[in-house]
Amino acid sequence: MGATNSVLTVSIRYLTYQEIDKQKWDTCINNAPNGLIYAYSIYLDTMAKNWDALVLPAGPDSGDDYEAVMPLTWNRKYGVYYLYQPPFTACLGVFGRSLTEGILTAFLQAVPPKFKYWDIYFNAGNFFTLPGFNLYERMNYVLNLTYIYEVLYKAYRENIRRNIKKSEQLGLSVQKNVSITEVVKLAKEQVGKFSPADDDFVRFKKLYGLLYKEKKAITYAVYTKEKELMASAVFFFSHNRAYYILVGNHPNGKTLGASHALINAFIKDHSGEDLLLDFEGSDINSLAFFYSSFGATEEKYSAIKLNKLPALAKWFKN
Repeated sequence: MGATNSVLTVSIRYLTYQEIDKQKWDTCINNAPNGLIYAYSIYLDTMAKNWDALVLPAGPDSGDDYEAVMPLTWNRKYGVYYLYQPPFTACLGVFGRSLTEGILTAFLQAVPPKFKYWDIYFNAGNFFTLPGFNLYERMNYVLNLTYIYEVLYKAYRENIRRNIKKSEQLGLSVQKNVSITEVVKLAKEQVGKFSPADDDFVRFKKLYGLLYKEKKAITYAVYTKEKELMASAVFFFSHNRAYYILVGNHPNGKTLGASHALINAFIKDHSGEDLLLDFEGSDINSLAFFYSSFGATEEKYSAIKLNKLPALAKWFKN
């Protein structure tokens, strides 16, 4: 495997942002079995402060298309270049066909040495044990929506069904395609002091607009009879996957079953489709239990923190 890695590392090219062929890039992401919406150039252009790439060319017979790619989302602090996970970007990593432990290792070995600090998440298709790299495990939850709604509903835990019925009895209503500004406002209020920077929300609103034009985005919201917003969410779509990506819940909504009603409405609307509902987490036990209560199952992925800074600079955080 070591010799193979060496050959691959030589073949893998580091491209600065200006050198990336966006058409070849997006084609690779579109055709990758492990492709995700976060890896499209439109997503990276909007949410990442800066990004370069590692590219494995497909070969001369294919017009030098991209066989596999890895976005390098980076920033600089105190003169130090580091890799980081952009906001509202659950995971990245290597995307392409027939990925193996050796290919992933070769990509990581090809990361330019100028990046002294890494704090990045890989996709589920990169879930390997890599000698020489200390990866740690993270957890996602996904729900297969190919079944009819009645089958999906029966798989809910009793407390989920009870809260859905409560929301109906209290007259809560679900609406779609509500203003992204309204959704973001509630989300910002919920996360409070742990909120991403205001600029990150500005970027996200721009991204939503771009994806909405491509029919890859929708908003859901739950209102009381008095028209007060209790729960909201943004869903993105790509690769037969729906991403539950920006969530806002009013404190009063917890006792009304608002978030239960919202997720149930989305599941009902898309039941029977070749679609995977991606809950984007979570490592938090309470959220993991909540998502699993809808019948969602575990999807493991990995992450890495790597500090190559000199001893006196080990305090560095992104």
